[in-house]
Amino acid sequence: MTFKKIPPTQPIRLAFLGCGNITAKHSKRLKKFSDVQCFYASRSEEKAKEFAQKFNGHGHFGSYQAAIASPEIDVIFIATPPADHLELALAAVRAGKHVILEKPPFFKSSDFDLVDAERQKTGVQVMVAENYFYKPLLRKLCETLAADLIGDLKFLFFNATKTQKTGDWRDDKAITGGGALFEGGIHWVNFMANLGLDVQAVTGFLPKIKNANSLERSMQLVVKFKDGPIGTLLYSWEVNTLLKGLRLCRIYGSAGSITFEANGLFIFVRGKKWRLIFPGFSDIIGTNAMFRDFFAALRNGEEPAFNFALAKRDVAMIEEAYRTANA
Repeated sequence: MTFKKIPPTQPIRLAFLGCGNITAKHSKRLKKFSDVQCFYASRSEEKAKEFAQKFNGHGHFGSYQAAIASPEIDVIFIATPPADHLELALAAVRAGKHVILEKPPFFKSSDFDLVDAERQKTGVQVMVAENYFYKPLLRKLCETLAADLIGDLKFLFFNATKTQKTGDWRDDKAITGGGALFEGGIHWVNFMANLGLDVQAVTGFLPKIKNANSLERSMQLVVKFKDGPIGTLLYSWEVNTLLKGLRLCRIYGSAGSITFEANGLFIFVRGKKWRLIFPGFSDIIGTNAMFRDFFAALRNGEEPAFNFALAKRDVAMIEEAYRTANA
């Protein structure tokens, strides 16, 4: 499918829905893109005005609906808590606006089908802001695995444990849609699924939860890949880690192993050849590369590398993890 294009002769006029921490972070990053103009919308016009002034925005709106309806806007960036995502995305798509969604995008994988049916009518793009797909670490690991330096793959172990305080909407399932795995672990689900291996099965395991009514803050995910490798992800918001997040991960093969730091500081290969690789620090979290790809897609009318179908697959994997963990 070819999508509506934003001509190179005009700026990309983007309105953030929601004026919170993630909007502030993205606003700082988008200063690097001279052809992007940022606008801000909030349920509080005062808050939207404050953000527009703070980040040199081109305008503000006192409601989400006003931003969606405005002829000044080309792209709606939904940066609200997940409970609002589906309704706002459908409204924006029906209004003929391109959409960028913060992760997790929707509560259910079937929600993608509802949005897809509408975007087929208006020809707009719907993209999910999954920066892990664009991390230099992932790209270098894919290259290393493709070089067959450690033989037949056997086990993949991902340590994504840390301590993270919440005390906000993330503790309310009606707003967040799930616990730690859904809200934050979706990054690592995406990472595992994009190493160049085909996912065949997903199983989730829940440690004991002290309060049965609370959302999970720790979860283990086991993934069976085509041709036999088994991947294990430990994701937690309640495990103390060195320097608040310095963690080692391993990939084991018949001829060696790959050790890498979870944030992307280094990769060490011990196998047919020994290598020490530094994936890169300038865009270590991948967000700049993500935005470059998204804005190019808006210009050329083609989906970005991280497309709608891949985003749907990530949510489906988490659904299966929760289903099997609670079976």
